[in-house]
Amino acid sequence: MKILVDANVLLDVALDRGEFVRESKEVVAWCQETAGSAMMAWHTVSNVYYVLRGARNDSFARRFISDMLRFGDIAGGDAEAVRRALTLALSDFEDALQVAAAMSAQAQWIVTRNAADYRGSPLPAITPRDFIRRFLSA
Repeated sequence: MKILVDANVLLDVALDRGEFVRESKEVVAWCQETAGSAMMAWHTVSNVYYVLRGARNDSFARRFISDMLRFGDIAGGDAEAVRRALTLALSDFEDALQVAAAMSAQAQWIVTRNAADYRGSPLPAITPRDFIRRFLSA
């Protein structure tokens, strides 16, 4: 199974975001333990860097991104992916870019805290909590 991890899940971990961090850390731990299973959209890298640089500093942001690349691949974006995103019936264009990147990398799921924002997506989105319940619970 291949998943695309949304920026909000990664930022939960990087910024230790209270009520969200435990479940997001479980998803990231699964990604680290399951080689070839995780990816992030190409534009997530810049979004995560920008937020982390502002919240912490440049060094922290670069280190976190470097750590992400140890277990996650990058789902590419090109003109065709942007064209695909433009046709998707999602209200947030950034979410449409996530879907297009995930589709181009043949992911089966998008793991995000905002699964409801992906209604109308041709690729299912799932919250970290539901991902844990569905795939990680014994």
